Amino acid sequence: MRLVKSLSAYRALLTIHDKEEARMARTAIQPVDMADPRPRYTHGWRVGNSVYVAGQLALDKDGNLVGPNDIRAQSRRVLENMRRVLETAGASLGDVVKITVFVTDIRYREGYGEVRQEFFAANPPASTLVQVACLAISGALIEIEAVAVIE
Repeated sequence: MRLVKSLSAYRALLTIHDKEEARMARTAIQPVDMADPRPRYTHGWRVGNSVYVAGQLALDKDGNLVGPNDIRAQSRRVLENMRRVLETAGASLGDVVKITVFVTDIRYREGYGEVRQEFFAANPPASTLVQVACLAISGALIEIEAVAVIE
């Protein structure tokens, strides 16, 4: 343990520590079995023991919409895509602490909720559900983004 003899020395040590924290490695996450959206955005980022998953849509490996007009099929595919991103980052759905869900019609909440139970049975993450006018892909009914912390 280092003995700090003055307030200015203590502040200097904090500054050094803050700079080391600021240089924490950032790793882009791109599952091999998912279409690469770059340069528009990246599927996810791992920063230290945190994983940030970009909003996932119900897209297959070629970038085509899955389950047109079917909230359950789209919800399932979105959560499967999220799981792929997390696993590529070394995390799992059990590590997810927060999700934000965007739906184009609030009445989709029930169908999404049924599928969500299959993926987050016990101790579900904190979540927010918001209705939006539309999503980035025509016909998409739901998009979910997530934050995970790996223990």
